[in-house]
Amino acid sequence: MRVLPTVTGRDEFDALVVRTDYHDDAAWQDVATALMQSWGDGLYEARIHFVNDPAWADATADDVLNVVRADENLAVVFLADRMSMQAGTRPLLAVTTLTREDCEDDEDYDELTEFGREFRTAPAGVHDIHANLSISNMGFEEYAAWAHDDPEGIYRSF
Repeated sequence: MRVLPTVTGRDEFDALVVRTDYHDDAAWQDVATALMQSWGDGLYEARIHFVNDPAWADATADDVLNVVRADENLAVVFLADRMSMQAGTRPLLAVTTLTREDCEDDEDYDELTEFGREFRTAPAGVHDIHANLSISNMGFEEYAAWAHDDPEGIYRSF
């Protein structure tokens, strides 16, 4: 199993974005800039905890989850991976921290992960996904369904 650094200093209101691709620093700056835009029609300040450490290079979703699952205030983690850096829309990979053990039974888990445990989101979607999951206003499966219905498989925000 791959050993990665512990994520420290994240405020529970900050979305967690982990950079896993280190081939293009200019693309990363584009992603980070897009993530720092205010959201909710400009009413809310972006709150992001960036993990930008080459020790995370090429980490998989499972690698990241193994590190962040201990954070009880984290329902989703966002990966800035190769696709995020190469696609023009800079879609991040949203990955739920939900496990089978968090659910009442297999049927409950299957319902909550009907469209998988990950999907792509435009940078603008990171904030509303994180905020709504944090307060249990919406479920991961709802966002995954919207991404599933998009022609490119990307959640694009409200």
